[in-house]
Amino acid sequence: MSGAAGRFVCLEGIDGAGKSSHLAPIAARWRARGLEVVQTREPGGTALAEALRGLVLHEPMDALTEALLLFAARRDHLAKLIEPALARGAVVLCDRFSDATFAYQGAGRGFDVGVLRTLEAWVQERPGGLRQPDLTLWFDLDPAVAAARVAHARAPDRFEREDAGFFRRVAEGYRQRLEAEPGRFVRIDADRPRDEVSAQVEAALEARGW
Repeated sequence: MSGAAGRFVCLEGIDGAGKSSHLAPIAARWRARGLEVVQTREPGGTALAEALRGLVLHEPMDALTEALLLFAARRDHLAKLIEPALARGAVVLCDRFSDATFAYQGAGRGFDVGVLRTLEAWVQERPGGLRQPDLTLWFDLDPAVAAARVAHARAPDRFEREDAGFFRRVAEGYRQRLEAEPGRFVRIDADRPRDEVSAQVEAALEARGW
């Protein structure tokens, strides 16, 4: 798999889109080829970021506090896990990254995108520009279908309890991110049988020689 080492790949989508179930198969695919794969998530990935995740998912707070906590968690995640892994040539496979912040807090909450961009620059700036995924797989699913999946899967967190309008805005936020950076994104039609979704993921990776 030429060119995959030292790559940063993220899976994105609204709650219930099914993205998380594809992380392990992707990781196994690359590990079978002898690559080191670091599988992680946001918010989370480090002890501090996981503690902040608990606050973000379960404690009431305003949108600015939420954004600050998410970027604080991301900063620790980048410094302690993501950047060191990429520097040693590992593949970092992440369940959500900054696109989620722009989709959930920006589009979903209606929070000031200019503030989010400032925070993004502070937290993700590195020599050569912002740290962004090399590839983002966006699992696109109708919010009503996603909500039905989540309802049968687990007790909802603070985000999963939001109404359908919130998730429609989040989905539109993801679409806007894709339109702004089409070279980085691949849309996955998540409203298909699991094997067909897996085939789309495989095709996206193969298209990049990964």
